[in-house]
Amino acid sequence: MKEWKQYRIGELVDLSQGQVINAQTNHLVVKEGIPLLRITDMINGTKNIFIDKVKVSQKNVAKSEDIIYTRTGQVGLVFKKQFGVVHNNCFKVIPKDSNLDRIFLYWFLKTNSIYEYVNGVASGSAQPDLPHGAFKSISIYLPPVPTQQRIASILSAYDDLIEVNNQRIKLLEETARELYKEWFVRMRFPEYKKAKFKKGIPTDWRIEPIGKVIDYHIGGGWGNDNRDNQFLVAGYVIRGTDIPKVRAGKANQDVYRFHKASNMKSRELIEGDIVFETAGGSEGQPLGRTCYITQEMLDAYGDKVMAASFCKQIRTTSIPSLYLYYFLNYLYDTGMIEAYQVQSTGISNYQFEPFLKFQQIILPKDELMQSFHDKAILMQKQIAILGQQNTQLRQIIDRLLPRLISGKLEVKEKIKAN
Repeated sequence: MKEWKQYRIGELVDLSQGQVINAQTNHLVVKEGIPLLRITDMINGTKNIFIDKVKVSQKNVAKSEDIIYTRTGQVGLVFKKQFGVVHNNCFKVIPKDSNLDRIFLYWFLKTNSIYEYVNGVASGSAQPDLPHGAFKSISIYLPPVPTQQRIASILSAYDDLIEVNNQRIKLLEETARELYKEWFVRMRFPEYKKAKFKKGIPTDWRIEPIGKVIDYHIGGGWGNDNRDNQFLVAGYVIRGTDIPKVRAGKANQDVYRFHKASNMKSRELIEGDIVFETAGGSEGQPLGRTCYITQEMLDAYGDKVMAASFCKQIRTTSIPSLYLYYFLNYLYDTGMIEAYQVQSTGISNYQFEPFLKFQQIILPKDELMQSFHDKAILMQKQIAILGQQNTQLRQIIDRLLPRLISGKLEVKEKIKAN
């Protein structure tokens, strides 16, 4: 620690605030362009709003090596390996001193102590906001650059493993979606050459209202913060905002509440259930996001789980559940899911009963749907396994990060030459 020196972070970095999107700048929004990096998009890996790549100021464009820090709303989140236009709710943190390694800075900003500090000094109650001056007042201890680089390389090695798993998860999900489209949209299923078609589908397939194959559905619950004589049963809750994480195999355990026994009995999720988002949403992100529940995911939660009150729990025994799940995904990907979405009192709601009655679903032969399910379930279970590996890797990072960044854990390893 003798070689470590203390600085104010403002001595070492410059800040570049992101692009304002309002009535005066809305002309920058286009159908095809550079993705706008809103906080929710960086968290979920989504691309919903695009900015004109010619008209936007290049100082607002983030490249993979840039560090993005959230300053309004959700304060203190840190991102890298992003490409797009930084939103005004964030700023880029740009090292300007040779004494500071960029990746070491990234990991320093991810420590819980810094997160708690910036949220403590952020102003505003309804919408917390972190002034540039407050960020620049952060105190940072720096070891010599070679030590910074060693610390960064150790932490980044675990981060790289998570990234490899994320790529595998993405590939598995894309493979399952592509298989669905190949068999049931392009109609190139096994033995399709022998099939007889009428009105675009094989003659032995049928079309039904989707409500015919959804055997059970119920709105989720929210429960109580504390246990009392009515809210006795503990359990986790999957919110709409958690759906992308669950899809990526992460058992998000942020919401653990107490529920009435009758509510949990009717809403406890089991393998094969689908969670369907029915309220909330945001600009460029329609309702109807879904996640599929495997036993591996339930085991990762380690307790009872139900959908939140802004979601529906869907169950089918009439057809293989993954055929229904990927049909819902197809509706979402093509925008057809939006036909039953309405806006009222500032929040989007999904007209689920009309959806059940009027949305039609193509039903292939039972053995073909089952064959698809049998292939897709292996991918879903592998996604859950990879997601839990990522959880374990993040836990290792969480244990190492504060000790390495503070110098409590001495680093002696040398970086191997490339």
